[in-house]
Amino acid sequence: MLANYLIGLREGLEASLVVVILVAYLVRSDRRRLIPRIWAGVAVAVGVSMAFGALLTFGPRGLSFEAQEAIGGSLSIVAVGFVTWMVFWMARSARGLSSELRGRIDRAADGGRASLVVVAMLAVGREGLETALFLWAATQAATRTTQGTTSTVGPLAGAALGILTAVGLGYLIYRGVLRLNLSKFFTWTGAFLILIAAGVVAYGVHDLQEARILPGVNNLAFDVSGTIAPTSWLGTLLKGTLNFSPATTWLEAAVWVAYVVPVMFWFFRRIRQNNAPATPTAPAVPASASSAG
Repeated sequence: MLANYLIGLREGLEASLVVVILVAYLVRSDRRRLIPRIWAGVAVAVGVSMAFGALLTFGPRGLSFEAQEAIGGSLSIVAVGFVTWMVFWMARSARGLSSELRGRIDRAADGGRASLVVVAMLAVGREGLETALFLWAATQAATRTTQGTTSTVGPLAGAALGILTAVGLGYLIYRGVLRLNLSKFFTWTGAFLILIAAGVVAYGVHDLQEARILPGVNNLAFDVSGTIAPTSWLGTLLKGTLNFSPATTWLEAAVWVAYVVPVMFWFFRRIRQNNAPATPTAPAVPASASSAG
């Protein structure tokens, strides 16, 4: 539940900030009459994202066990790819996001009546589709028990609470009541999301092993079920936050390490590069002064 709360909070806050920037710019540029178009685009994006989540949840039902595992494992790996791209994109583009969105608004306002609707729909819809896919994958990974049953109530409630928190924070930021250090927020939540994504990709590999697409389903690297029972509070906490499995195959462990080490290294390297002060450039020496010397 905690992991899904964090996913909902971070992704919801990104989408909320996009809406805040769009609405605030229209207000400041005395174009309030165009705000309903923004909300229309947001509504379409939310509807499409919810429909996509429902398709992911109910679509595979009725298929064979191997087919469900193959679809679940493949989509989990795709979800990790999307969330990894999103984390690095935000680390790279956060500073210029506001000016980029303002430029889009200016071009859309001069276009057709539906242009602003499309801008808002695409800006929010991208976040919504990524969130739906990653939440689905994280929920599947967190709710699978040793009996093969799932209970999605807790993870989905955590995600919904995270999104509601993000909407509340976005409103407070818009009203000027709250000021967040967004750089630190996205840095540390991004690092935690990388750990969550590592658990999701390991879970996806396990699904593909269950589907007999990948080998080694019975070749365990370790089994600490006797020490950390899956139903214990510690097992539940580790499963809910990091998708930790007490019984982990060698391939799962190798994939987890192969993902976390390079991705975490390059993520913090990108953050350091973005936060590094710009090197002042020396003023150019006029040619006449140079020859006079």
